[in-house]
Amino acid sequence: MKILVVLPRFPYPLEKGDKLRAYHQIKGLHALGHEIHLFCVSHGKVSDADRLQLQPYCKTIRVVRLSKVDSGLHAFGEFCRVRNLQGAYWSAQKAKKAFYKMEHDVQPDVIYNQMVRTMPLVLHSRTPKVMDFQDCLSLNMLRNMQHYETALPQHIGKAHHLAGKKRSKVSSYYRHSTSLHYFIYHYEFKTLRSMEAEALRKFNALTIISEPDRQALPVRERERVQLLPNGVDFDYFVPRPDAEKHYDIAFCGNMQYKPNVLTAIYLVKQVMPLVWKEMPQAKLILAGATPAAAVSALAEPRVCVSGTVPDIRDCYAGAKVFAAPMQAGSGLQNKLLEAMAMEIPCVTSSLANAALGAKSGSEVLIGDTPQEVAQHILTLLNSRQQRDILADNARHFVRNAFTWSAMSKRLESILARVVNGTAAVKDTRE
Repeated sequence: MKILVVLPRFPYPLEKGDKLRAYHQIKGLHALGHEIHLFCVSHGKVSDADRLQLQPYCKTIRVVRLSKVDSGLHAFGEFCRVRNLQGAYWSAQKAKKAFYKMEHDVQPDVIYNQMVRTMPLVLHSRTPKVMDFQDCLSLNMLRNMQHYETALPQHIGKAHHLAGKKRSKVSSYYRHSTSLHYFIYHYEFKTLRSMEAEALRKFNALTIISEPDRQALPVRERERVQLLPNGVDFDYFVPRPDAEKHYDIAFCGNMQYKPNVLTAIYLVKQVMPLVWKEMPQAKLILAGATPAAAVSALAEPRVCVSGTVPDIRDCYAGAKVFAAPMQAGSGLQNKLLEAMAMEIPCVTSSLANAALGAKSGSEVLIGDTPQEVAQHILTLLNSRQQRDILADNARHFVRNAFTWSAMSKRLESILARVVNGTAAVKDTRE
């Protein structure tokens, strides 16, 4: 098949989950003998070194560079028309023209585009189309919105505590700042729900990472959306049993991504004080690219905020326990798959494990309160034997359930059915 892959950003380096997924899907489809043409939008310069990482797998690569100003203006225009901001930000007129020119030149058998934010680029194409929702983005927006619903009174209380005689002015700042975030998330939630429903009507086939995300989609016929989890590169994420443990606990991820920021704050402010009562010298590393100011502010002698690291495997291998008690977000946590593949025992939340599907108590430990998370961490830190048993079970679990080769074959089958005409657009309008 001749496949035109459409992405919201260049899939390298692999510091974000959507990039990781796209990179391995492109690599896997190429290995199965398909001709890949890559189209993506970028708001920064893509280096020659990064392009070289994709060139072995793509016959052509087209990167449309958009300035953040142009994208922002386009998003504002779409906001005035009550349309989705993410879709508008990634689909300025320059990008649409470039896409249709590439489609004309390539004449693909099928278009495979990632996330609803690229949907405006491909929506009116007559080529058979497959949409990868990846996550249910509206669910992510809903959880962020719910966070700000509870945060508003906390921010006002904090402002009163800090402001003294100027408390009314400061509390007004906190209230309006938080209210603005809430408004944006609420707006995006509503428009994303509409786009997700439209995708079910306009695309020949659709995929998503996890069952909880599929169930959150705003349509009755959710079963039309096919599950396509991520995998793990087991040749890359290899256990290092002899690695020196520089930290007791690690948490990794893109530290500007809101769910990761919230989880980092939760770990340091609510979980670690309980751990430190029993183990005052326990050290935590928060590793990941471009940490937000709120994450950088968490640094102290027992908390390392590393920023970008040359090799994330060093962070996994250098910790005794990996803790990812996610408090928000959606989709499958790649960080958990990678840590488990490297035989690092993991503590997470029910929210994150709903997509992962690991057995509580034997493959992963689950805590939904700071007390539960802290106790699981302490239990593992106090017992090398329990760490080893949990880690060994975890690696066998991901080895059996999450391989990129199996997921590539599943994606190939979905695309082939669309090309062969056995998967057709079906109106699911409610």
